[in-house]
Amino acid sequence: MRAIDPNTISERDNYKFLIGSIIPRPIAFVTSLSEEGVLNGAPFSYFNIVSSQPPMVSVSIQRSNGKQKDTARNIVNKKEFVIHIVDDQNVGQINQTAASLSPTESEIELASLTPMESRRINVPGIKEAKIRLECVLEHALELGGKNAQPGCDFLIGRVVQYHIEEEIYEDGRIDPRGLGAVSRLAGNDYAKIGENFTKERPK
Repeated sequence: MRAIDPNTISERDNYKFLIGSIIPRPIAFVTSLSEEGVLNGAPFSYFNIVSSQPPMVSVSIQRSNGKQKDTARNIVNKKEFVIHIVDDQNVGQINQTAASLSPTESEIELASLTPMESRRINVPGIKEAKIRLECVLEHALELGGKNAQPGCDFLIGRVVQYHIEEEIYEDGRIDPRGLGAVSRLAGNDYAKIGENFTKERPK
């Protein structure tokens, strides 16, 4: 087995090693509002659950040369955002929102997504997602980087409202096949849910 010291390889090689190893990764499509009221939307696969009591989720947003991305800046300023689960029906449109736009342009308009008013926060979500999580910012941490410049913004959001499509929700459970969530691999590759199997946990 090959042994690699992460301090001896480039940032890009560390990135490729991590995204090729830690798979599949769930994808959060995050909407946020700029100070000017522009609805921003972008997908992130450094995303997961933090806690269920209270319900909290995390998104890590990488910086480019120390510069904060629009989504991170909007969330830190407004303290609100919406997370959507990316699925096999909306992944094409969501992929379009990864394009580099100026802060005054909306990825939602670019991808012809439909804004939906939120119930508990001011940031709209999108209609095309089967699951939406309205979130308020709980913690924002600047992590990593070189020469005193942070490498990413690690954001923890507390979920204040769930929205879920009726057809995939029954008796408190979500039908994974009906949700059709897709996950991120490396490069331009994604994965769908494949074979399911069950293993009982020891007592």
